[in-house]
Amino acid sequence: MLQLIQSDIGGQCLEQATPVPKCKQMLLLQLYTDVCTGIVHTALYIQTIAIHNELRTVFGGDAPSFRTVARCAQCFCEDRDDIQDEERSGRPVTETIPENGEQVRNIVVDNPYVTIEELQDQTGLSYGTVHRILSNHLKLRIVTARYESKQLIDSQRNERVRIYKENLSRFEAG
Repeated sequence: MLQLIQSDIGGQCLEQATPVPKCKQMLLLQLYTDVCTGIVHTALYIQTIAIHNELRTVFGGDAPSFRTVARCAQCFCEDRDDIQDEERSGRPVTETIPENGEQVRNIVVDNPYVTIEELQDQTGLSYGTVHRILSNHLKLRIVTARYESKQLIDSQRNERVRIYKENLSRFEAG
């Protein structure tokens, strides 16, 4: 099985003169990383830098980083046969979903003086998630304990330009 995969990778796909499609290249990279670098090279105690250099020779700029190769080799040295990350504890990142953003937006529209802690209590989301929704997704910032848009409308921008010009003329006049 190992010889078959190695010959398929080395003989048919990776040494072609025509470019390999990106999806096939990623599949081949995964196979090459799993089979060749993981089992064969680690079992032969070949240094990680040599494995990385081989991958760079085969894949060029599309080769995985040295750190990725080192991590995979370390996994196989620890008798793991799978390089996929294990499940992690904690709250999933998927809490910043459109429904939550809409819920936070509705609360802020109803009461622009609401605090993040109050939003946290009303939505059941973490402080960081509420803050991320407010600043990154809704593009809001707090001004004198009230949320308002980070982006100026044309009339606000024109008013600021008028005031700046007025102040500049006062400064130049002395």
